[in-house]
Amino acid sequence: MGRFHTPPSREWHRFVVALCMAIAAGSMSTAEAVPRRIILGRHGEKANAYALCTRGQQRSLALRDQFLGRSARSQALLEGQQPVAFLAITPHTLETLAPSARSWSLPVVMFSQVPQQGESTATKRQLQQQRTREAAAQVLSNPTWAGGTVVMAWEHRTIANQQLAERFPDQPVTLRQLLNLDQLQGVPDTWPDDTYGWIWIIDYDNAPSPIPTGFRMVREAFAAPYSHLKAPAWGRPVPQADGCLP
Repeated sequence: MGRFHTPPSREWHRFVVALCMAIAAGSMSTAEAVPRRIILGRHGEKANAYALCTRGQQRSLALRDQFLGRSARSQALLEGQQPVAFLAITPHTLETLAPSARSWSLPVVMFSQVPQQGESTATKRQLQQQRTREAAAQVLSNPTWAGGTVVMAWEHRTIANQQLAERFPDQPVTLRQLLNLDQLQGVPDTWPDDTYGWIWIIDYDNAPSPIPTGFRMVREAFAAPYSHLKAPAWGRPVPQADGCLP
């Protein structure tokens, strides 16, 4: 005689259905993991390969107090939303964001590229490009950050650089490409070497699409005691300051 098989219980069916729904929901959340906004800027002025100069340190505090901190005077960037993540790549960018992130009791997520003694420029830039690709992939796929505001401080050469992009025609290497800013009009193709004090605002209103729907540039202007840090026009160098590299 064949064995008698007891049919699965209703509880078992409910468990299987719930499990399938959870898996489907997880897959959907990953596919739709696009932030609402990315706030992207360059690090502050630097003293050397590792640290900001006094003006750069002041800029990091001004950014906290004016735009990015919990008690920021202006809501022009955050629009009342708490950032879901702060991202950096080098010691300069970490130092730039640390005061703002600390005000929210958040860490700075590092896609670290730290200068090493004896490291060639080619090796340094190759690693910087790799870490930039990894960061962009995370920003556009991390379900923890979906629908939120991600703040990034980055090296200007891997934010936007037309010459770099042309050197690698078969792969995206800058955030301008990786975050699909090249799909919009009016986005500069290069961040000039001596331009500080500007912030790019990138909006994604058509989730789950990773194609941004809005872009604008904000010129940094601060209240006292940081009013002297107001940025020149885009493409114009900031005034030279003692202890800061040109």
